[in-house]
Amino acid sequence: MFDLFPGLPAGTEMVILFFILLALRVPVAFSLGLSAIYAMWQIGFGLELAGDLIATGITKFSLLAIPFFILAGTLMGSLGIAERMIRFFRVLIGATPGGMGVVGTTVCLFWGAVSGSGPASVAAIGPMIIKGMEEDGYPKAYAAGLVCTGAALSIVIPPSIGLVIYGVIAETSISQLFLAAIVPGIFLGLMMLLTLPFAKPQSGRAAALEKLSPMPHADKPYGQRLWLSFKDSFWGLMTPVVILGGIYSGVFTPTEAALVATVYALLVGGLIYRTLTLSGLYTSLTNAAASSATVMLVVAYASLFGWVVTVEDLVGTYSQALLGLSGNEGVILLVIMVILLIAGMFMDAVTVMFICLPIFMPVVRELGWDPVWFGVLVMVNLAIGLITPPVGINLYVAANVTRLPIERVARGAMPFLLVCLIGLAVIGAFPQLSLGLLGPAN
Repeated sequence: MFDLFPGLPAGTEMVILFFILLALRVPVAFSLGLSAIYAMWQIGFGLELAGDLIATGITKFSLLAIPFFILAGTLMGSLGIAERMIRFFRVLIGATPGGMGVVGTTVCLFWGAVSGSGPASVAAIGPMIIKGMEEDGYPKAYAAGLVCTGAALSIVIPPSIGLVIYGVIAETSISQLFLAAIVPGIFLGLMMLLTLPFAKPQSGRAAALEKLSPMPHADKPYGQRLWLSFKDSFWGLMTPVVILGGIYSGVFTPTEAALVATVYALLVGGLIYRTLTLSGLYTSLTNAAASSATVMLVVAYASLFGWVVTVEDLVGTYSQALLGLSGNEGVILLVIMVILLIAGMFMDAVTVMFICLPIFMPVVRELGWDPVWFGVLVMVNLAIGLITPPVGINLYVAANVTRLPIERVARGAMPFLLVCLIGLAVIGAFPQLSLGLLGPAN
């Protein structure tokens, strides 16, 4: 039998082949599938088993949340809901110190409770925020870095697609994960604000404000403008309240919440804002279908990959090796975080979780770590990977939106990368930041 790497177990061959295919720029989903099928062939299992494994891997009720959350975020971007929210926050806090930098950070965090996808958030709200920050005197590269980082936190701020997938793989309550991610997400947003004084000269503030694009009702008093912008954006601002309120009150599950969010977006766009058109709906559906297909294809082929990992006992081998690195739990956690950070630079969060979590979760259980706290740490780490050069996905999306070279966007993201790493260390050192809202049992 033909063997690419003689002498190595089939599972190890699969992992090596996967990274070789990635280096050859084969799409992630096909790299997973081809390397897994090669390993199955080496082990001697019939390839007819592959279809059953793929079907089993994607027929999980919780995974239904992925396409519907993506569709909800796409609809809210195309129906003008994002634009109305930006207007409201611009009136509310646009004249405070930091101006559009504070607005951009706030909107990114708020949008995270709608979209749940980092790159999608950059594309949806990036152009509007970057334009406003540039008019307000911020360097364009810095504005792009802020959007990259705020959008990356979309996979931390609930409802997060990443947390849904983590909950499925780790067999952990998705509702608890959503609740645990709220405070860390807000904390990281506040950490982002610490970079604002270093990014923008304090002089010329009034002149910069005068250059901002004209706002509706600009001639009216502040209180009246705030009320009118709030009234205009009210239904968009209610989106996270409806989604998270319904989940935590027990009205619907996180999976059902994704469908509720989609229907809510259609109702708001069609009956209240009257921005829903057939052509717009078609565009949103096709864009969401393409994004969902990309994620679900990874999930499907990852089930093959995971099956080989289980059969070859790579989980036991690698997790024992990880536990044997040191008797110090802090050192083991640091190694796990570094692995996730490096993997997140090269692969999307879904792929990283399907490859790494089966190995890491036995370590988590062996050391008695809370899987909910660990899930939040994983999400924060993978969010940082989205903005880490040279291959952070959000950097490339922002470069495409701004038409800036990727190097300039990466330099603009450096202050945020630093504060996010500090934030990750704080969240890791103080588990109560994540577990405080879950009650004393945690």
